[in-house]
Amino acid sequence: MTEPASTDARLAAELAGRAGDLLLALQADSGLTGKELGARGDHDANELLLRELAARRPDDAVLSEESADSPARLRAERVWIVDPLDGTREYGMPGRPDWAVHVALWHRGRGITDAAVAQPALDAVYASDHARAESSSAPDRPRFLVSDSRPPAWAQPVADALGADLVPMGSAGAKAMAVLRGEAEAYLHAGGQWEWDSAAPVGVVRAAGLHATRIDGSPLEYNREHPYLPDLLICRAELATELVRAVAAAAS
Repeated sequence: MTEPASTDARLAAELAGRAGDLLLALQADSGLTGKELGARGDHDANELLLRELAARRPDDAVLSEESADSPARLRAERVWIVDPLDGTREYGMPGRPDWAVHVALWHRGRGITDAAVAQPALDAVYASDHARAESSSAPDRPRFLVSDSRPPAWAQPVADALGADLVPMGSAGAKAMAVLRGEAEAYLHAGGQWEWDSAAPVGVVRAAGLHATRIDGSPLEYNREHPYLPDLLICRAELATELVRAVAAAAS
């Protein structure tokens, strides 16, 4: 019997939370820092997610950043798309909260149906079955989140055109959840991502009624043969049309 979607969302939330707890414990107790801590966190969180998914959803395929890809997922009806540690660099830096765990479920013909993003440093797990967008705490100028290591070249012209400020932040999941919490109005990305970077954040924010597409407004597609997505726009729904137009003008 097919499990109800809410059960899959609860599993996503549980596993993201457990992986997050593991990562917090590793930060506190391993004695590792920097790249060594990040590499260990990626490995250990991935092992936990793969082990639990194999035990509890044995018929499903998995696409993970930290595991070898298999073409079998292209024939599967259900594929879990996971990023065991999104924001590995930030995780290895003391005091940085902007890293996350992503767990999403893709259904053939339906796309991302269930998802969870854990932000362990904030003691928070956001899931598609309980997702709710908070009212914006916007100051006088909107805030657009961008990568703190490689913001799009067109981001500043877009911000200038819409009277907004750019705010750098790590982790795609952290940026998406900041928009969900009303701490920013949009998240702009270009320059490349993989499906595991956005699948779970997109699943959560869409369930909450936010806008999530490519920067030209076209749909985000998952479980493709080459799981690469060049760009991403997440924003409050009322800003979507204006932002897509501004990005098109600035990027051209």
